[in-house]
Amino acid sequence: MSRYEKTCLIRGDGGRAIRGILDRVGDKWSLLVVATLDGASLRFTELQQRIPGISQRMLTRTVRHLERDGLVTRTVFAEVPPRVEYELTAMGRTLIGPAVALAEWAVDNNPGIEESQASYDAEHP
Repeated sequence: MSRYEKTCLIRGDGGRAIRGILDRVGDKWSLLVVATLDGASLRFTELQQRIPGISQRMLTRTVRHLERDGLVTRTVFAEVPPRVEYELTAMGRTLIGPAVALAEWAVDNNPGIEESQASYDAEHP
């Protein structure tokens, strides 16, 4: 039995938990938001500036989902104009290690993946 089967099928709930989490953190922006907030408390515009290509709408949706999941906190300061800051929760910080490992794997293996894709595409026009 594989490690996956032991974790998800025997100990877990038949894979439902992992599918739900991967739906959340496996989207296009969530891990970038989490990684950007590593060790930082950032205002919305600072966060948006540090994540190239993310729209205001998508950043709003992403931080709301991450807040709902308990990975990010949103603090509103009673100032004029209002100031809002985002930071990782304790649980959100536990995601940094796996996220960095995945990012390193992606960077290390991307050339090989691109070669495989080109080879496959050449053989299967």
